[in-house]
Amino acid sequence: MLVKFQTKAYATITMFGDVAVILIKLMGHSGSVPGALLAEDVPAALARLKAAVAEHPNDPLDPASHAAQQADEGQHVSLAHRALPLIELLTAAAAEGENVMWEN
Repeated sequence: MLVKFQTKAYATITMFGDVAVILIKLMGHSGSVPGALLAEDVPAALARLKAAVAEHPNDPLDPASHAAQQADEGQHVSLAHRALPLIELLTAAAAEGENVMWEN
């Protein structure tokens, strides 16, 4: 499954579903897809996501299907790298007072 994040303030981004759900939960949302944040809720969600990334920036956040293979090879994509596009989208949405939606 792929999840698309959309806002009028930024280009649409697409992520693997399992990664997207983790990031949605780190924003303080239920993790349901589809979902949305009202413009007034975006700054708080952004702050929660940034705080989670700041606490564990180098923790691996890889899709489950690839995690075992990459763990054996010593490679992973960190939480900070996976979250960066979503942080940028939320930052743009907060700056322009726009809603954020995500869907399959």
